[in-house]
Amino acid sequence: MGQKTPLHAEHARLGARSVDFGGWDMPVHYGSQIDEHHAVRRNAGMFDVSHMTVVDVDGAGARDYLRRLLANDIDRLGSPGKALYSCMLNPGGGVMDDLIVYWRGNGRYRVVVNAATRDKDLAWMRSQAGHFAVELRERADLAMLALQGPQARARGAGALGGTDRALALGPFEAAELGELFVSRTGYTGEDGWEVILPATLAVEYWRRCLDAGFVPCGLGARDTLRLEAGLNLYGQDMDEEATPLESGLAWTVAWEPAEREFTGRAALEAQKSQGVARKLVGLLLDGRGVLRGRQRVRAAGGDGEITSGSFSPTLGRSIALARVSREAQGGCEVEIRGRWLGARMVKPPFVRNGKACAGVVDVIEKAAAG
Repeated sequence: MGQKTPLHAEHARLGARSVDFGGWDMPVHYGSQIDEHHAVRRNAGMFDVSHMTVVDVDGAGARDYLRRLLANDIDRLGSPGKALYSCMLNPGGGVMDDLIVYWRGNGRYRVVVNAATRDKDLAWMRSQAGHFAVELRERADLAMLALQGPQARARGAGALGGTDRALALGPFEAAELGELFVSRTGYTGEDGWEVILPATLAVEYWRRCLDAGFVPCGLGARDTLRLEAGLNLYGQDMDEEATPLESGLAWTVAWEPAEREFTGRAALEAQKSQGVARKLVGLLLDGRGVLRGRQRVRAAGGDGEITSGSFSPTLGRSIALARVSREAQGGCEVEIRGRWLGARMVKPPFVRNGKACAGVVDVIEKAAAG
């Protein structure tokens, strides 16, 4: 058995099927993964994401430390309460992890990293602290809920105490509301909040959200939702062997100011000047079948491999992210169980605000027209 979140007994009470995920015993679904997916796209779903690792970074040197540690620049935050998505790189430019960092004001930051990379991340972060006047503190005493969907904030306001301040948060903004740390972030492509709270309060707020009409959702729906939204999964769409420039994450690299030195910068600059050989694209399968990670892709201009793939409940067809040659474009083929099936490249995301993105619709309509 793996580690358990403070909500483990609640998941069992609701009949969840659990699996091992990064050393944690986590619910994959509570009955129907597709129903949970649709609940988030159409109404409001709730995830236990307490397996994520929360690290508070405090001290007079916290800003300088994070500006060195991360490829994105925390000076972009502008004011306390803002959040920033970034990659943490190794010296070769490979992605050690992707994360969100929040500025809490007065030399205080909060970083949320992935559960499966916890040990590696903490060891790396501590090794890079060096001469910086900074304290790193893992917050194992906290739990985390993700409230996601078009009705999530309206329903969540009542469950969290009806706070106007939470409703006023803009995208990628956070506020500390008593014992709750509420941020307008998520991993589903829908609006909503992620709520970090004391582990001792997790069951109380989980049940409040159930009473407010949230549908409990597992990791299965979380994966299909993030894939439809074109959001990378660490260990599949990016890792230490791939840089942000070949993972669809060039936008997360802050090149300016030019004098800011961050770990991996020299390697990224060299790759950029030589020309990035690979790119991350979206794939739509033309016919029946399921796209899966590690399936081979062949296309005019160069071959590649699927990094993440699944059936899309919203589109009713199979979709994937794939890393291919920078010259590849248009139609391609994917090897599925020894057969080469037709697919088409698109620019992620596939779904936004519960509907197929315009570029995806265009490709589907052209394919249907022959």
